[in-house]
Amino acid sequence: MSASGLEETLLFYLRINDMPAPMTEYRFHPRRRWRFDLAWPEHRVAVEIQGGIYMAKSGHNTAAGITRDCEKGNEAIVTGWKVLHVTREQIENGAAIDWIRRALMEQATEPPPF
Repeated sequence: MSASGLEETLLFYLRINDMPAPMTEYRFHPRRRWRFDLAWPEHRVAVEIQGGIYMAKSGHNTAAGITRDCEKGNEAIVTGWKVLHVTREQIENGAAIDWIRRALMEQATEPPPF
């Protein structure tokens, strides 16, 4: 399943769980072109789907790619964003929905139910 397919799957699960619709490809930084896969700007909650981990060659799996991802992620954190990173398995097993729900409700400090 492609990264965009994973995004569509997560959007579907959000809809069937009656969760607020996110903005897609949300540009969060005023000077950089960084985008979150999904974002709820009013809550400063974002989701990054880790679809590239399933590819043998991905820009996110190189030293330069990991360095860029660190820069983006750290900039998001220091500007007040909660950024959840999820995989296909976490989307499919419901963990992603649970984390998103808790982050939107500002209960992210609770231990996971599993």
